[in-house]
Amino acid sequence: MIALNSRTHDVLAMGQEAWQMIGRTPGYIVAVRPLRQGAITDFDITQRMIRLLLQRAGVSRFNRPRVLICVPSAITEVERRAVEEAARRAGAAGAYLIEQPMAAAIGADLPINEPLGNMVVDVGGGTTEVAVISLGGVVALQALRVGSFDIDAAIQTYVRREYGIAIGERTAEEIKLAIGSAFPTADEVKAEVRGRDLMSGLPKTVILSPEEVREAVDEHVSSIVDSVVSCLGQAPPELAQDLILQGIHLVGGGGLLRGLDRRISEETMIPVHLVDAPLECVVLGAGKCLEAFDSLKTMFMGLQPSRSWRH
Repeated sequence: MIALNSRTHDVLAMGQEAWQMIGRTPGYIVAVRPLRQGAITDFDITQRMIRLLLQRAGVSRFNRPRVLICVPSAITEVERRAVEEAARRAGAAGAYLIEQPMAAAIGADLPINEPLGNMVVDVGGGTTEVAVISLGGVVALQALRVGSFDIDAAIQTYVRREYGIAIGERTAEEIKLAIGSAFPTADEVKAEVRGRDLMSGLPKTVILSPEEVREAVDEHVSSIVDSVVSCLGQAPPELAQDLILQGIHLVGGGGLLRGLDRRISEETMIPVHLVDAPLECVVLGAGKCLEAFDSLKTMFMGLQPSRSWRH
C-alpha cells in the first residue's frame, strides 16, 4: 500500500502508515495498492515502491544490489517480465524471482531437499497457493487468485446487503480480525460495526455476530479448502503418505484467520500446523535464499538477470 499526492506525485507514506490513511484522506491524496492479486496493476507506482524499499535498505546509485522477489506461481510470462523490469528500473542490478510456496517452505525450515512430501498452504493478500514440495522442487501445485483482501471485500458486501450500511476496507479488516473465523470456536463474541446508512447517509451502528461473518466469507474459505483437497489429489501416493505424518503447513497472513487450520484439517483428515511467523515466512525464506545464493539459485524462476549484473 502506498499513499500519493496526486497533484505533486509525491509519496507521502507506505505500508501500515498508508493503510491507516485509507478512506480518511482529502480527494487529492490517494492510497493505492500497486499490486493486486499478485500482479502489477500500476507499473510506475510499483517501481517507486521498490525504489523506496531499496532506499530504506541503504541502497544508493553506487551499490546496485541483487534483488530476489517472491511472486505467485500462477504468474504469467508478461507479469513476470513486468516485475523484473520494475525492480531493475528501481535500481536493482539483477532481479531474480522465486515462487512464494517455495520461499515459504524455506522460511518455515521444512526439509525441502529430502525425498519427503512437504505441503505448504500460503494464503496471502491477493492469492492463495498450495504446493507439495519434494527434492527441492514443486511436485503438485494449485494456485487461485483469492486471498485476504477478497475475504475483507466479502464482509463489506455482506454488511451492505444485510444491513444497508457502507463500511470501508479498514473496517472490514478490523471485523475479520475481531470476530472472523472459518470454523466455530468456543469463546465467540459479537462486535459493534459503525458505518454509513445507505438510505439516510447518516452514521449508524449495528451488531454483527461471528456466525454472520462466517457466512459472509464462506465462499472464499471453501474455495481455499477446495484447492488444498485438489492439490492433495495431484500428489503421488508415496508423498501423500508422508503428508499424513508431516501434516500441512499453513503460512501467510490469511492463515491467521481463526479456525482455518481446523477447517482444512476437518476436510482433509490431515493435521494442519500454523507456522511460527506466518506473516513473515515468505520474506524470511527469500532472505535465506540470498544468504545461500549459490546453493539455492536452482530454485529461482526462469529468466536470467540483466547484463549489468556485477558481483
